[in-house]
Amino acid sequence: MRTPDQGECRRLAADLGPDPRAGAPWAVMRDFLVWKLPRIGAARIDEMLAEGLFVDVDGRAVTASTPFTAQTFVYFHRDLPTETPVPFPIGILYRDDRILVADKPHFLSSIPRGAHVLESVVVKLRMQLGMPELTVAHRLDRVTSGVLLLTCQRRWRRPYQELFEHRGVHKTYRVVAPVLDLPAGGVEVSSHIVKERGVLQAREVDGAEPNARTRIRLLGRRRAGGRELGLYEAEPLTGKTHQIRLHFARLGAPILNDPFYPDLLDVALDDFSHPLQLQAHRMSFIDPVDGTERVFTSRRPLAAWR
Repeated sequence: MRTPDQGECRRLAADLGPDPRAGAPWAVMRDFLVWKLPRIGAARIDEMLAEGLFVDVDGRAVTASTPFTAQTFVYFHRDLPTETPVPFPIGILYRDDRILVADKPHFLSSIPRGAHVLESVVVKLRMQLGMPELTVAHRLDRVTSGVLLLTCQRRWRRPYQELFEHRGVHKTYRVVAPVLDLPAGGVEVSSHIVKERGVLQAREVDGAEPNARTRIRLLGRRRAGGRELGLYEAEPLTGKTHQIRLHFARLGAPILNDPFYPDLLDVALDDFSHPLQLQAHRMSFIDPVDGTERVFTSRRPLAAWR
């Protein structure tokens, strides 16, 4: 019997409990793993099952014929991709016994996922600071920079996560995009956004009841490279995937260097030359543990607005 290395599994493996949104249970665990891990692919999963690389909490190997059991965990040591180091440091805005606030650079994943494992905020800071329980309370897209809240110990994760789940955090973003002639008070953009599993782009559904709203205000304008650009403040009033990016594209002013909207561009993972000009600029909330007011602001300039 082989016992999984719990520390390594937390860092490089996934716990695979059932997805409550899924339909009827799968007959065998193999079929569940193929559904749950599409990036690995069925062929590689079959190889890993044959090699005994999936194990249960007691270290017993999961095989191709192991029956599916709900509310259980499966551990595996994921094949690590060859990763190009992101050439930008992680800033630390604040740290105490409960939380750490990072100033995330563009191109660095928040959590280990897919092709980005070592090159993620969580793994890098765990290793640099010797904090094995450090984890994120929310996420930022890999291509978005700015304020990212992490909890220092497992016991603090839940109260800070619930702030985001219950929309107890006020967030504003900074954006560089083609200049728009907006009213002095800005505009509110709304639409119905859908993000489908396995599809890179989110999409808007015309005519459907809006489920995403963003306030957008022009802060300044300047001419650069033969075109006029605007610096904007964007305040998401809802939390749909890519909503700020979609709403700027909807206004006819897609965010500078956006590889997804309005068109999906083929950009190499190791191309760090054109960062998306979107930053999680400021975050404020009432601390759920001691009731103090917390305000954190990114110190990173947007490259197109230095």
